[in-house]
Amino acid sequence: MNKKQQQRQNILNHGFDLQRIYPESKKYGPVELCKKLHRLEARAGRMTEEMCCVDVDHHKALNRIESRAKEILGAGPDIFVNTDPRGYALKIRTQDAKNLDIYKDWGGYGIICPEF
Repeated sequence: MNKKQQQRQNILNHGFDLQRIYPESKKYGPVELCKKLHRLEARAGRMTEEMCCVDVDHHKALNRIESRAKEILGAGPDIFVNTDPRGYALKIRTQDAKNLDIYKDWGGYGIICPEF
């Protein structure tokens, strides 16, 4: 399997994992789900980085991104936007992610949009 095929398989598997954890997200295909969430992740990541470097407040926009991610996944308060620009922006709280079979960061938070 070449690198591009492996990346597609990883995205597909992650989409299925998310759908298993959040059944309401099955209204999207696994790849479409990952693409929608990746766009939100990228936007949130840029905003958190900008907040760190420039005196600008993106908290309202980040709250909208968090709400949209929760809407897409059909999730509750376990999803949040991490405002530290050194890591992923969309995460699942540690206590909720602890027993999930999903990518996690070093802090134990579940990663909604890992880089493949």
